[in-house]
Amino acid sequence: MRKFILLAALCIASVAFGQERKLLTMEDAILNRDLAPKNYDIRFNKENSAIYEHANGGNIEQYDIRTGKLLSSKPILIGMPNPFRNKAAVWNNNVVWYDGEGKKHNITDFADKNIVCGQSVSRNEFGISGGLFPSPDNSRVAFYQKDESMVATYPLTDITSIKGNYLIEIKYPMNGQPSERVSVGVYDVATQKVVYLSVTDFDEERYLTNVSWSPDSQTLYVQVLNRAQKDMHLNAYCAQTGKFIKTLLTENNDRWIEPQNPIRFIDNDRFIYTTDNRDGYKNLYLYTLSKGSIERLTKVDADVAYVAHNDKAVYYYSAEVSPVEQHLFSISLRNGKTKQLTQGEGWHNCTLSADCKYFTDNYSSLNVPRIVAVGSTDGKIYREVFRAEDPSKDYNYSTIELGSVKSADGKYNNHYRLIKPLDFNENKKYPVILYVYGGPHSQMVTNSFQAQLRRWEMYMAQRGYVVFVMDNRGTLNQGAEYEKAIHRQCGKCEMEDQMAGLQWLLSHKWADRERVGVHGWSYGGFMTISLMTHYPEVFKVGVAGGPVIDWKWYEVMYGERYMETEKTNPEGFAATSLISQAKNLKGKLLICQGVIDDVVVWQHSLSFVDACICAGVPVDYFPYPRSKHNVRGKWRVHLMQKVTDYFEDYLR
Repeated sequence: MRKFILLAALCIASVAFGQERKLLTMEDAILNRDLAPKNYDIRFNKENSAIYEHANGGNIEQYDIRTGKLLSSKPILIGMPNPFRNKAAVWNNNVVWYDGEGKKHNITDFADKNIVCGQSVSRNEFGISGGLFPSPDNSRVAFYQKDESMVATYPLTDITSIKGNYLIEIKYPMNGQPSERVSVGVYDVATQKVVYLSVTDFDEERYLTNVSWSPDSQTLYVQVLNRAQKDMHLNAYCAQTGKFIKTLLTENNDRWIEPQNPIRFIDNDRFIYTTDNRDGYKNLYLYTLSKGSIERLTKVDADVAYVAHNDKAVYYYSAEVSPVEQHLFSISLRNGKTKQLTQGEGWHNCTLSADCKYFTDNYSSLNVPRIVAVGSTDGKIYREVFRAEDPSKDYNYSTIELGSVKSADGKYNNHYRLIKPLDFNENKKYPVILYVYGGPHSQMVTNSFQAQLRRWEMYMAQRGYVVFVMDNRGTLNQGAEYEKAIHRQCGKCEMEDQMAGLQWLLSHKWADRERVGVHGWSYGGFMTISLMTHYPEVFKVGVAGGPVIDWKWYEVMYGERYMETEKTNPEGFAATSLISQAKNLKGKLLICQGVIDDVVVWQHSLSFVDACICAGVPVDYFPYPRSKHNVRGKWRVHLMQKVTDYFEDYLR
């Protein structure tokens, strides 16, 4: 067995080889020290989109995008920030307005802490990330207002308190329980008055998502979703009076509707609308107000995402080349012709100039750390301006393999990354670690630099483990059927797919079937314990972090979308709860959790520990008293060392 000793600097020495070899230390693995490609961010000049600029040392350099010629180099000047003027802001759970002289005016004035204004609602689901929506002409500002008085509080503990204030109470709407009630207010700067949108759809626990303004600032558009998340109305409201004008379109799905994108106006009569509910994939649609009509714009059997538009074309990302690649495309609004604008395989992130004539392309692929290019959307210019060196070239990295395995139902290709130990010998047997997440809104594996490697995976490969990571049904970028396969039974098809991938891996003679471990956090923690209790003969060791144990204790917005409620789906809740599975645990399991976790509350993991005690099943537990859902900082270094030691102690 190869053994390593940790040196004081950034190296590990191999006793077997008798020489120093630069591998990853735990500190490197957690903090990614020296392992990020060099920063090189460019932007377009506001006055002339044919000029791009970037910082170089203490100067801003400007280049002609057509020739690459340096036009100027000027020192970066740092000035004092301007005070708030003609802006809305949040103050003590209320909304205020700063006029042209910087004077503050109260828009709302609620003393009740259950009433929260101007902030995000619905626990940041449905694409919501804020609560203030200024109109295009800045004459009005819309804002969210939520009433949490019916929502139960959940207690968390602050161990740092020295004044006896040990209790931290958060509002946490659990599955099937009363939820917050959201409204949208509109403040008129000229009249200094507030009106509220007259929303009557569904019941009061509906969701109001993707608040959008018309170009003339006279109309507000809101996607109104019922609490069951199966019906959605796109409604128009008068910004002056708050009165309902009309419903433009509706969506219905027996599994779920999840609006995540605001509408994007092309002109006063047309806007772009995004949904995965009409043609099986997340695509863009063109709605014409004067006709009351909607037509499919991106006619491709792949998921797409809006990026930008002008009056001639719409620009979007598409997964049509491959689910593990992201490319920029354009579609003509005149004739519907599409064009791929990015070049080279990989995962492309692009920024377009204000007029959409030019774009920057920041991309990587499995063995290419980073390339920055500039191009024109007419296809005449595409030029590389920066190529990063491999930041891991001085480290002894194992090769990372990118591939796919058929899903358990045989319909899809599930993509994986595989890392074999250093000095791999196919005639030896190696312990296997399955790193898993597997939940909605995730994609763990892409054709980007090192396939989205987490450095800890390489650290474990350097210590002699085979590390395997794979996306399963329920994750992103392979269409609505792939994503919605988990409905009413979270964990079922995900486990089936992970086991299909693992069985493929274990079919190789170098993978030791007797030494298989699994590790994951959050949904991945749920998957870790699910796999260990449903397949106890396969998994010898597991480490689960912040795990969901029973969906009845998870939040309304996320949990009811995928699992519905115990009342409507009792069989699904019974089948996916890990409380009843505790008796099946055979391997060594360590559960870690932040004590002040406000996402997956402590009730989950403690209840599983209690179930293990009742069943006479041993389980290990380690709390992080000052950490939330994601353990960070020095606590994370401690956490990952503990995870590593657990596998070293029990999977070797």
